[in-house]
Amino acid sequence: QVQLVESGGGLVQAGGSLRVSCQASGRTFSLYAMGWFRESPGKEREFVASISRNGGSTSYAESAKGRFIISRDNAKKMVWLQMNDLKPEDTAVYFCAARDMVGVGWTGSNLSGYKYWGQGTQVTVSS
Repeated sequence: QVQLVESGGGLVQAGGSLRVSCQASGRTFSLYAMGWFRESPGKEREFVASISRNGGSTSYAESAKGRFIISRDNAKKMVWLQMNDLKPEDTAVYFCAARDMVGVGWTGSNLSGYKYWGQGTQVTVSS
């Protein structure tokens, strides 16, 4: 299995940028497709972005397209979410998640398919 630890959250003004990171440990990282999800008070956890095992494919929620970029480095066992032009509605706890037993080019937005989760990092965007 894999263990995930997020970092890099914080307070940023609207229009600013922030990069959150996820450090994995344990089993071979390249076996996992990775995703970023977020959860804000009163809302269900929602998909933000996903990246395939080899990094060759990505997918994004509509709210993230054009503003967020997901990337990974399998040698470092890291995945990042670069967030630009942040808006107050992006305020949430951001979670990284891992899913194994998928093809090398797979990405996915279904929360229930991700087996391993980090503890989350808070991102707050002020207006």
